[in-house]
Amino acid sequence: MTSTLAKTTFVAPFASGSPTELPKITVVTPCYNHAPFIEATIQSVLNQGYPNLEYIIIDGGSTDGSLEIIQKYAEQLAYIGIEPNTGQTYKLIQGFAKATGDIFCSVNSDDLFEPGTFHQVADFFQQNPQARVVYGDYSWIDVQGKLIKRKKELPFFNRFIYMYDIVYIPQPSTFWRRDLYEEVGGFDIQFDLAMDADLWIRFADVTPIYHIRSFWSQFRKHPQQKSQQKLLKMQAETDAIWHRYRGDEAQWLIKIKKFFAMGIRVFGKFITGCFW
Repeated sequence: MTSTLAKTTFVAPFASGSPTELPKITVVTPCYNHAPFIEATIQSVLNQGYPNLEYIIIDGGSTDGSLEIIQKYAEQLAYIGIEPNTGQTYKLIQGFAKATGDIFCSVNSDDLFEPGTFHQVADFFQQNPQARVVYGDYSWIDVQGKLIKRKKELPFFNRFIYMYDIVYIPQPSTFWRRDLYEEVGGFDIQFDLAMDADLWIRFADVTPIYHIRSFWSQFRKHPQQKSQQKLLKMQAETDAIWHRYRGDEAQWLIKIKKFFAMGIRVFGKFITGCFW
């Protein structure tokens, strides 16, 4: 069941430019029982001061006060949906089905955007009309929002490192054009945890993936994180995604490729200054 609480577009003051001159950016946040974090997430979006913003939040029927916090910002949100007893991927699919923006992105209800991110993203897409997807760097923060570590990543050269080492494209720092999302069919409902890894690799099937050396988001690490609580399921979903591209490879061969992929990534990060 979906409940619409607001359908207004938030327009904030900005020093230059107008909504008609800048691409509309749609942000979707899936939420479920994240009352300690959701307000900071919402503020990190609205405080961007971006004049052509569409912000959509899909809640899973929270019972911890999250909905009450979200409703405080109803007049500044484009859409609030309530989808009880559904997973994160379903919430994302529902959110982007309502989206009307030119550029899409998502931020989880415990993560944050860095100030000024949306303006940098808009500038990038305006200056690079051929680009369809781009990601920036990110930071790890703790429960209180204190910085743990800055994470600089490599550009997306090819699938080898991505498939055999780690999925290093940070979800909240990734932005893509609407037509690309529609071309590849959007998020796949069968993946509850690795839906981003699946979407990025399908993006790579049809277009180059660009990278900007700028910190665009903050990823909160805490014990209640889904990816921390369900590590085995996350690995199983990721393996299923990679099997689509790897085929039936022997485990010994996968281990060798993982070793080389990790070595290439570490060396690449070293020579490109990611460690300092």
